[in-house]
Amino acid sequence: MNWEAARGRYGSVPYRRCGRSGLRLPAISLGLWHNFGASDDLQRQREIVRTAFDLGITHFDLANNYGPPPGSAESNFGRLLDLDLRPYRDEIVVSTKAGYTMWPGPYGDWGSRKYLVASLDQSLKRMGLDYVDVFYHHRPDPGTPLEETMAALDYIVRSGRALYAGISNYSGEQTRQAAAELRRLGTPCILNQSRYSMFVRQVETDLLPVLAGEGIGAVAFSPLAQGLLTDRYLDGRLPPDSRAAGGAGFLRREHLTRERLEIAQALNDFARQRGQSLAQLALRWVLRQPAVTSALIGASRPAQVIEAVEAARMPALDPADAGAIETLLAA
Repeated sequence: MNWEAARGRYGSVPYRRCGRSGLRLPAISLGLWHNFGASDDLQRQREIVRTAFDLGITHFDLANNYGPPPGSAESNFGRLLDLDLRPYRDEIVVSTKAGYTMWPGPYGDWGSRKYLVASLDQSLKRMGLDYVDVFYHHRPDPGTPLEETMAALDYIVRSGRALYAGISNYSGEQTRQAAAELRRLGTPCILNQSRYSMFVRQVETDLLPVLAGEGIGAVAFSPLAQGLLTDRYLDGRLPPDSRAAGGAGFLRREHLTRERLEIAQALNDFARQRGQSLAQLALRWVLRQPAVTSALIGASRPAQVIEAVEAARMPALDPADAGAIETLLAA
């Protein structure tokens, strides 16, 4: 029997427009960076993705190098499309990226036209798709002219391989230059995906004002600071089954400093007073920014997706709450 998505799925999570484009994303998006590689259990992946879509999460974010090994997350997502989601393709936003090392030699990394086009063709084949909805350049390339990289994104959209173009990990000034070049070519940049959380705030002064001025939406990745803004590490230990213990992701043992753990504990106490988990408070805090279109979460089990969607439905932070949080972060 074929799986059928929940009929009331569009009543769970709000949607926000990507800058000045016509595309809207759910306030919570699901990233497949971790827990969707070749060694991860496909049935658990299936349960996570099903839960997300049943709750109105229509945006699934990938990259060519997600796994491990690189490419396996896209291959597994293609299998999940075949199992459940392909009949709903027109209701789903699939994004992928290229910009990090994918294969040996001079043509498997960075931002040349040759690499970006070849990489996306491989990604489409792995997922069994004719096009992706959003294709990002994953990081700035200091060795390739910006004009070439942006021309590649323009070509990718005009060729039908992607519907929209985006960039990731670009600074404010780099974003301004990329947006101007894409605008000149006639393919607007609609999204910038950057790291943003209570513990990583550089985008507030450098990037978010540029995005607001350029009409570009922000997708905030690592809004939970790789788990630091959850109750998982409050005791200062790395659980044996955590990504950090296994050396995956950005979080390392040295990041669990006494100062950060004390701040996280204080934030956790504040969240509990509001009837929220620390993760829900952290997500609501990121989503307070008008320029942020979506907060991108990872998940190792369906309950984490449910918790995040509940956060998106909670009341926005009022000025008093925002001020109290600033005080805790400055402690």
